[in-house]
Amino acid sequence: MAALVREFEVDPAKDLLVIHDELDLVLGSFKIRERGSPAGHNGARSVSGALGSQEWLRLRIGVGLDLPPEAIAAGGGGRPGRDYLLSPMRKADLTVLDEVLDRVATATRRILEAGPAAAMNEFNRKDREQGTGSRE
Repeated sequence: MAALVREFEVDPAKDLLVIHDELDLVLGSFKIRERGSPAGHNGARSVSGALGSQEWLRLRIGVGLDLPPEAIAAGGGGRPGRDYLLSPMRKADLTVLDEVLDRVATATRRILEAGPAAAMNEFNRKDREQGTGSRE
């Protein structure tokens, strides 16, 4: 990635959008962020390492379970991890994912047309965070 950034002389903070899955967001939701730590996401850690910075635009697509806090605490304090992510998705969850990907495409167009701030203002509202997935 760093080689491409150099070759095309782009500023990762302004000219790069990375779209990735996010276990910490509920399936059916997504969030746009201009910077931040990888928060345990290996792919995000790799991007930050390659760029030497956490200053890059990311669109995080939720793939996590909609668990109440008491269920997370009872399960040892964390969310399901690798085994959960690598397990097949249920048909109902695939339907939710298909719908969120349509919204992600719209958000991506908004980022390109109006910039990240406008897209974040439009798509990062609380009502957008309510997912419906339940990959159990």
